[in-house]
Amino acid sequence: MAKAPKRTSIIDLAEQLGLSISTISRALNNASDVSEATKAQVRELAEQLNYQPNSLAASLRSGRSHMLGVIVPHINGAFFPAVVHGIERLASTAGFNVMICQSSEEVGREQQHITALLKARVDGVLVSMSSTTHDFAHFEQVRRKGVPLVFFDRMPELPAVCGVVVDDYRGAYELTSHLIGQGCQRIAHLAGPPHLNITFHRHRGYREALLAHGLPYDERLVVPLPNSRLEGGAAAMRQLLAQSRHPDAVFAAYDFAAIGALQVVEEHGLQVPQQVAVAGFSNEPFTTMVRPQLTSVNQHGELMGEAAVQLFLQLLKRTDTFTGQRIVLKPKVMIRESSRRGQGRG
Repeated sequence: MAKAPKRTSIIDLAEQLGLSISTISRALNNASDVSEATKAQVRELAEQLNYQPNSLAASLRSGRSHMLGVIVPHINGAFFPAVVHGIERLASTAGFNVMICQSSEEVGREQQHITALLKARVDGVLVSMSSTTHDFAHFEQVRRKGVPLVFFDRMPELPAVCGVVVDDYRGAYELTSHLIGQGCQRIAHLAGPPHLNITFHRHRGYREALLAHGLPYDERLVVPLPNSRLEGGAAAMRQLLAQSRHPDAVFAAYDFAAIGALQVVEEHGLQVPQQVAVAGFSNEPFTTMVRPQLTSVNQHGELMGEAAVQLFLQLLKRTDTFTGQRIVLKPKVMIRESSRRGQGRG
């Protein structure tokens, strides 16, 4: 087997031109103390020999890799891909490459990704933690190394952490108020894990909206979702319909679960929204493709991604990178056919 051709190094350029390595390096970096004639000579030879700079060596010299590590729980649906799109677009503009990792909702994989990103000497880590994460030691490891750490969407309860979230409480409160405004009196909630900030605040917004409008909070109408997928919503909805009195509205913590609930409601011959109104959270693209179209809450995924990068860039310029700054995006309730009864307000 023929040997691969030797890669041209900066030493090769220096030897052929009779210049010092430092002069070659400054010429390639367009330094002002190198003449234009020398720069042209160096660039011409570099192109002729197909010279490629050693990015790892450059990062060691500069202390920057210009790499940004991103960890997401999953890439199902449209929300996290939208966040990643916002991250990549702004990071690229700022001169950073992005490494995307998926934890698949497994804390073990999340920990492995953190270790790998730190070994790759990334300049920062942006993460939305998995639903199985209860121990935050791996996040503390990032902070101890002085690497800027920014959370988005899902954040741990740690002192002085930085992150970008949507106001899940406000979104859930306004959505529940909308259902009440449509005449719904017995509103159920398909709840996500209580230890996750997003689903904790969605449940809190639901509960406080009921109480603010003079409706009782009934724990029998709050059913934990076995998962955030369609089958999880279907299973939770069957549990609700097995009760002696079924709800007249259902607010699911996730859109996929809401669609599963909607299918079960229709399987039981109940009309949506006349007998049971249905709503979700996230505003996935399919919410406007199903029939009836699903009422949901827009989380502004791309804006969240861009805001996470902006926060990272701010932290990168500071000596104290752990200020606990938090950016809160305003949610928007998207009212559609699955909850609009044509009566009341909202």
